[in-house]
Amino acid sequence: MEGRRAFTVKAFLVGSVLSFFLSIACPYTVLMLHTAGMSADFITAGAVFLFFLLVGANGIVRKLKRSWALSTSELIVVYIMMIVASAIPTWGLVANLLPVMTGAFYYATPENGWKDLIWPYIPNWLVPDDLEAIKHFYEALPEGAPIPWGVWVRPLLAWGSLVLSIYFVMVCMMVIMRKQWIEHERLVFPLTQLPLEMVREEGAFFRSRLMWTGFALAFVLPSFLGLHHYFHFVPPVQMQRVFYIFRRTTRLRVFLNFPVLGFTYFINTNVAFSLWFFHVLSRVQTGTFNVMGFSLKGHNEVFTGSSPSVSHQGMGAMIVLVAFGLWTARRHIGAVLRKAFGGRSELDDSDEMLPYRTAVWGAILGLCFIALWLRASGMSFKVVVMFMFGAFVVFLGLARIIAEGGVGFCRAQMVPPPFVVYGLGTEALDTQTLVSLGFTYAWSTDIRTTVMASTINGFKLADTLRVHKRSLVWAIFPAVLVAMLGSVWMTLKLAYTYGGINLQSWFFGGLPRTAFGFVADKLRNPVTPDMVFQRWLFTGIGAGVMGLLMFARHRFVWWPLHYLGFPIGDTWVMEWVWFSIMLGWLVKVLILKYGGIRLYRDLKPLFLGLILGQISCAGIWMIIDFMTGTSGNYIYICLLYTSPSPRD
Repeated sequence: MEGRRAFTVKAFLVGSVLSFFLSIACPYTVLMLHTAGMSADFITAGAVFLFFLLVGANGIVRKLKRSWALSTSELIVVYIMMIVASAIPTWGLVANLLPVMTGAFYYATPENGWKDLIWPYIPNWLVPDDLEAIKHFYEALPEGAPIPWGVWVRPLLAWGSLVLSIYFVMVCMMVIMRKQWIEHERLVFPLTQLPLEMVREEGAFFRSRLMWTGFALAFVLPSFLGLHHYFHFVPPVQMQRVFYIFRRTTRLRVFLNFPVLGFTYFINTNVAFSLWFFHVLSRVQTGTFNVMGFSLKGHNEVFTGSSPSVSHQGMGAMIVLVAFGLWTARRHIGAVLRKAFGGRSELDDSDEMLPYRTAVWGAILGLCFIALWLRASGMSFKVVVMFMFGAFVVFLGLARIIAEGGVGFCRAQMVPPPFVVYGLGTEALDTQTLVSLGFTYAWSTDIRTTVMASTINGFKLADTLRVHKRSLVWAIFPAVLVAMLGSVWMTLKLAYTYGGINLQSWFFGGLPRTAFGFVADKLRNPVTPDMVFQRWLFTGIGAGVMGLLMFARHRFVWWPLHYLGFPIGDTWVMEWVWFSIMLGWLVKVLILKYGGIRLYRDLKPLFLGLILGQISCAGIWMIIDFMTGTSGNYIYICLLYTSPSPRD
């Protein structure tokens, strides 16, 4: 079926302007106002809030002069540009990248010895070559001094080539997998439900009393917390409670999050059950091991699970998830490859964003460039192979989990640098390789949002509204460029004006110290073969359990436990959302049991209102904070967390 015309100059201009706005507003609100990270997670809250305002404004424009208004397909193109742009400004890339580029220099002290231990192994083209410029990046420029843009040009061009290659490979992979995930497997894509409802032409969504009821509930309760920040006589509404179990060795957090509760309503009940069940089960495992005094040798690294054992189990599970997904798609992938290499294939790619030949060769050449870049940065060849394997397993696995489970807040239990070090042991790694691994913390560790996941959600939106996807080339790639340029400019400007260490403690302190502290620790405390064996043992256990779960799920109709929660159940992010997922699961089960599918459909607007209400609450309070010059209100109106540190 011929798709509707999507790309217009009007849609491109509106999408570019809003993408640029997100790229500067998100760093500003996080770094200056210390508010919730509206571009921090897969939920892309900033894009949702702007889209809500845009749809409302577009309705007014349509009544005044219809030709000036954006069509439904144009609105969706704008939204796709915004969710792609949201994956870049803060946790997705830039706020991580700039401090990691410079942290080894600024945080070097006589005590940690980084000057002798790390500096000699840093390639000159990878970092700014002016120590004064680096110092002022963290401590602010003297009054009247100009920002030293020039010292950043070379390293940013070098890093930009890597990042653009990574994003291009991500897009190519999603082009290849789109038909399999959307048409063949018919994954649910819960994160697309809200924007789709907002653009329905009859406008039923905004006329629904149920929607506004949910909106009001999710808007008003967090607003009491925001008001308390301004007026302490207003009582705060406590939305979280922390419990310590297993002789206070293990933490279990109860936190009410309306967007998570709302999205859970659109997830299959067995998937929702698995998400919270595996979190509780993992904490029970960690607590049991703590009480028994059992622990794997070595550290439990930042960005992993609550213990080394469950962290490596999660990586094994993620590997099996990706491998099984590729095996399931083998016929489709085979047809794509035949199409790409000129063989006989009836597969039609006329409505794909890129021709399959371009997507396949783009992925191959992009991966080769990434490998060469990492090799040039000092990483040995065998480590490049293992690191890229681990990184793209995580990227693909999370994209699959987002598409099927709609978990807007999630992260992998194991990240590539520790996976490589504990998988090979430090005897197999030279100092240059370890330093290169430290720099990968900029883009491969705090993975809470990716261009890959935004792209596949965008493809689902385009499919649902029959938007011709070939034109999305002019939406996705410009959005990436605009977001990179805008966020780099804003982050550098804020850092040199106010001093990075005065802005945000995690980005400008915790992350760079974590990255190069990891390097220094492994240089001084080698990972021995017995430690490697233990880690691979639990990786194998995780892979085996995941394989059994997937086998049971696909072989036995009666099997109740889904496998999707196992690779991500024990993370700091899941710690915050498991209770809301459990609550949403319970509500949906009761509705289906006693009201049936009809009641479930009738109540959809209520849960969409819960999502939109708290996101709008965060957005409105950010505007108020900006106008009043108030900072620190993220503690009270946040979408997810109360601390910028991932280890809280």
